[in-house]
Amino acid sequence: MNIPNLLTLARIVFIPLLVVLFYLPFPWSMPLAAGLFALASVTDWLDGYLARRWDQSTPFGAFLDPVADKLMVAVALALLIERYDAAWLTLPALVIIGREIVISALREWMAEMGKRGKVAVSWIGKVKTTLQMIALLLLLAFAPGTPVAWLGVATLYVAALLTLWSMIQYLRAAWPHLSDSM
Repeated sequence: MNIPNLLTLARIVFIPLLVVLFYLPFPWSMPLAAGLFALASVTDWLDGYLARRWDQSTPFGAFLDPVADKLMVAVALALLIERYDAAWLTLPALVIIGREIVISALREWMAEMGKRGKVAVSWIGKVKTTLQMIALLLLLAFAPGTPVAWLGVATLYVAALLTLWSMIQYLRAAWPHLSDSM
């Protein structure tokens, strides 16, 4: 157990805290929930940076890091779907969640075939993740209908479009290997 892995585990511990903060009936609960989400987002970057910098990458960390990321994002999106109760927010949220499931399954399949490197994270995926985190932070922190919340919605749509684009890139890269195994 090293510091990068502990940071990843902290992200998982933050998930129930995020839910509790989201539902607390106090005016400060939403900014606090957004602050916790921001802290989780920073630990997402920091654990990878430290693991590379200190040469502390582990198989456990490589497995748990994307799981923690996907859980945190999926829970935040689910909370926001309830808060907004609108198809126009549900649609990009489901695109993002669905893509994460498809790409996780694709990576697992490619790893089983010994070709995990064929579906490595691209720069589009990194931009998508950054925009997604910004959108979720804004949507968690600000009440629906405010100008900043609308900026969060617009950013979420851009992230959803990049989500689809990156999924298509992953599928294209993997298709020759997948079609050989069918």
